[in-house]
Amino acid sequence: MLNKLLMIARGPMRALCVFSVLFGAPVANAQQLGVPQASVVTLSSEKLFSDSAFGQRVLREVETESALLAEENERIVAELSQEEKELTEQRTSLPTEEFRPLAEAFDVKVQSHREGQRAKLDALAQRSEKAQQTFFEIVRPILVDLLREFGASVMIERSNVVVSTADITEAAIARIDAAIGDGSALQEDNGE
Repeated sequence: MLNKLLMIARGPMRALCVFSVLFGAPVANAQQLGVPQASVVTLSSEKLFSDSAFGQRVLREVETESALLAEENERIVAELSQEEKELTEQRTSLPTEEFRPLAEAFDVKVQSHREGQRAKLDALAQRSEKAQQTFFEIVRPILVDLLREFGASVMIERSNVVVSTADITEAAIARIDAAIGDGSALQEDNGE
C-alpha cells in the first residue's frame, strides 16, 4: 500500500520539483547577488521626493520664493496700512461724497492686492506640483529597474501598508541621487 501511495505521489512531486527548478532559479540567482526578494515591495513616494537631492532642491527653491513672497506681502500690507490710516484721518475733514470714492478706490486696491498675492501663491504651488510630477516621470524607469532587481512584480505606496519588510525607499533614493543628482542639469538640458 505504501508503495502504491508513493507511486501516486510521484507525479505531483515530480511536477513540484520541475516547477521549483524552473521558477525558483531566478529567485536563487537574485538572492546570490545579495538583493532581498519579495513579490511586493513598498515605497514612500513622499519620502522619495522630499529626501532625494532633486526634491530637496525643489523644496529649497519653493521655500526661498515663499519667503520673498511673504516679504513682498508684508511690505504691501505696511503701505496699505499707512494709506488706510491717512484715509481714516481724512474721513473727519472731507464731506461724505468726496470721501466715499476714496474709500471705494482703497477697497479695490486692497482686493486687488489679495487676489494678486493669492495668484502668486497658487502659481508657486503649481510649480511645486509640476516639479513633483516631472520627478516621478524621470524616476519611473529607475523604480522599474529596482522592482526587477528585488524580484518584485508590484510596488505599493508605503502609507497603504501596515507592515512591510520590503521597503525600498532608501535604495530608490540612493539610486535616483546617483542617476540624476538634484535634477538641475536636466532642467538646463530642457531649456528651463
